[in-house]
Amino acid sequence: MFLLYTADLLQLVKRHHLTPHAYADDTQIYGHCQPSDAGDLAQRVCIDEISAWMKANRLQLNLARTEVIWCASSRRQHLVPTVSVRVGDVLVSPVTAVRDLGVYIDTDVTMRTHVTNIV
Repeated sequence: MFLLYTADLLQLVKRHHLTPHAYADDTQIYGHCQPSDAGDLAQRVCIDEISAWMKANRLQLNLARTEVIWCASSRRQHLVPTVSVRVGDVLVSPVTAVRDLGVYIDTDVTMRTHVTNIV
């Protein structure tokens, strides 16, 4: 039954031209754009619909664990805006690194944060 629910959620995200990634009790949403279109991408993230879907299926969105990261090559970092993403009634500010399955990913995708934390 849970797989059917997950498939519905993944389709919901795909309808907004975003890429979902789900495992265990975690769902990630990816999108890509030119740096100048970051505001449009932030608007496309369908958090309200996802939250409504989760409530309808007796699940809960954990805002405390919700993170946003804007990635670009180190050459293009100056072009990436610091646009926050609205999650419900909260604005989530972008972070410089996130942890995904034990691997730290930083905004310039150099893995510097991962190496620093592991070594």
